[in-house]
Amino acid sequence: MQSATQLVSLFEAYYKKQKFDQRYDVYRAMEYIMTMNGKRIRPLLTLMACELFEGDIKKALAPAMAVEIYHNSTLVHDDIMDKAATRRGNPTVHKLYGTNIAINTGDMMFSLAYRYVGITEKPHMRKLCEMFNKTVVEVIEGQSLDMEYETREKVSEAEYLEMIKGKTSVLLACALQMGAWVADASPKDQQKIYDFGLNLGLSFQIQDDYLDAFGDPKKVGKSPGGDILLNKKTILLLKTIELAKPAQLKQLNQWMIEKDKVKKVEGIKKLMESTGAKKYTEDLMNDYYLKSLKSMKAIKSSEESKKPLLQLANFLRAREK
Repeated sequence: MQSATQLVSLFEAYYKKQKFDQRYDVYRAMEYIMTMNGKRIRPLLTLMACELFEGDIKKALAPAMAVEIYHNSTLVHDDIMDKAATRRGNPTVHKLYGTNIAINTGDMMFSLAYRYVGITEKPHMRKLCEMFNKTVVEVIEGQSLDMEYETREKVSEAEYLEMIKGKTSVLLACALQMGAWVADASPKDQQKIYDFGLNLGLSFQIQDDYLDAFGDPKKVGKSPGGDILLNKKTILLLKTIELAKPAQLKQLNQWMIEKDKVKKVEGIKKLMESTGAKKYTEDLMNDYYLKSLKSMKAIKSSEESKKPLLQLANFLRAREK
């Protein structure tokens, strides 16, 4: 079994061998975001899943590339929609190259991802195309819900979970299933590793929301409360609204229109704690993490071969609070 570091190095070597015509601004912009300090989690999952089921890693490199290029294409478009100025501590593509080039770059990367799905060296490619197509549609649906919820007055917990499932979880799950498919894993094991990724992704995104409010700024890398300042409908805010008593709800409504940013963040964080929303969120992300481990345990493979994926899951889980 190869380590995560070795698999990432293998992916990077494959990426560097690819030839993109630098005469076109879209390829220069793609190169910019593709080399912007990304952790390569999604292609790593594809390669790890392939190894778990004793597949040929070389045949998994093309779908791993497809997943990573598609993921980054969504970031380019998301940053435009969010009017974000920075990504991973660097200027966003649309800030550096302009909005028109950024839109074109995202579109080009979307199409390029399909090219890498198509060159995967396996027979019966229809199944691989179907799982990738399904995931792309679900990611777009998740983004659609995210934008809709910005203006919706009420959003339920179930709706929130549906949204983050589309925005985050399904691509992690698909990355794993694609690797398992390349390795000729059984349909049952493909479903189990998909469920592992889906639940891990839900836990990961809930934790992201949690860390935005309660993470250590020095370890998370940003000031706390970005979502709070935007009144973003995270699970923390939704549960605060749901669990708040009338007096607490009145306080919350006042804090949500507070102009002083520091006071607003601290005031709402205290309500998140006193209503029990913080504890509920901690328990929820832990529940999904345990569900992911249960799915992994059900896979018919040796415990030793599962270690790299479990270690990665633990790494994602152990991000500083």
